[in-house]
Amino acid sequence: MSASGGTRAIVAALGANLAIAASKFVAFAFSGSSSMLAEGVHSLADSGNQALLLIGGKKAQREATPQHPFGYGRERYIYAFLVSIVLFSVGGMFAVYEGYEKIKHPHEIEHWYWPVGVLVFAIIAESFSFRTAIKESNELRGKHSWSQFIRRAKAPELPVVLLEDFGALIGLVLALGGVSLALLTGDGIWDGIGTVCIGVLLILIALVLAAETKSLLLGESAGLEDVQKIEAAIVDGDTVTGVIHMRTLHLGPEELLVAAKIAVEHDDTATQVATAINAAEARIRAAVPIARVIYLEPDIYSAAEAAKGPDAEATPGGPNRPAAEH
Repeated sequence: MSASGGTRAIVAALGANLAIAASKFVAFAFSGSSSMLAEGVHSLADSGNQALLLIGGKKAQREATPQHPFGYGRERYIYAFLVSIVLFSVGGMFAVYEGYEKIKHPHEIEHWYWPVGVLVFAIIAESFSFRTAIKESNELRGKHSWSQFIRRAKAPELPVVLLEDFGALIGLVLALGGVSLALLTGDGIWDGIGTVCIGVLLILIALVLAAETKSLLLGESAGLEDVQKIEAAIVDGDTVTGVIHMRTLHLGPEELLVAAKIAVEHDDTATQVATAINAAEARIRAAVPIARVIYLEPDIYSAAEAAKGPDAEATPGGPNRPAAEH
């Protein structure tokens, strides 16, 4: 499930978060609400995160060099991982600390209309940003559920923006609840509790993002559908009679490496094999356009050797797995 960078969703989120951050800091200055301060820092951190995603997308477009022969596609994964760190440290930990301090030293909220008005405005603005992210994602996720889309997406930007916007909306509701309870009861401790809840929410989202982007950084294979398309494209039933084993690896969201050992007949000439390999590469690229780096190694298929089972030393990573496990 490769994807474009979702630049429209990132820009929409960046614009919304900058406006929201400014309004929240103004509300904090007039009301003294810790929820407003935590939410202001949250929106500021989110703005920085969207800037990181845009920078990562730009850097990933650089041409390959002798030192980096497979290009810079993984820059997008690195910057997405940085986003999870910023969200955890700047957003989550700060909110927990600020909420704890407010619980220890509560005080009444002044000029209540400032935080309430800003929170309502922020919910509306974040809803538009979230709607844009959902619309962009729906074009890519197909029949997959939202959790499957976030787990399987090879482009990190849309899952990051989706989770950030979702967390922002929930955080705003928590902030509104904390401020409302503080106003109704006259006890500022509720404002602090709402702030702590916001921090815990941001930390959980950051951990999910970190886990998903870590998997991408380590290197993920192509999805099952693409693996099946590639295997079907390799075999022509004439010179190439089968796939002995195959490995795929995402060099970036829109760039896939394919390495396979293919079965040919023992009496095929070198010219026949070379022609068959070139044809197989063309079929692979037609079936899966993001398969840009392809290495096919011809070998003589032996039923006797295959019957012995997979050879753990055949390729890095141990024995070959069935297509369903790629």
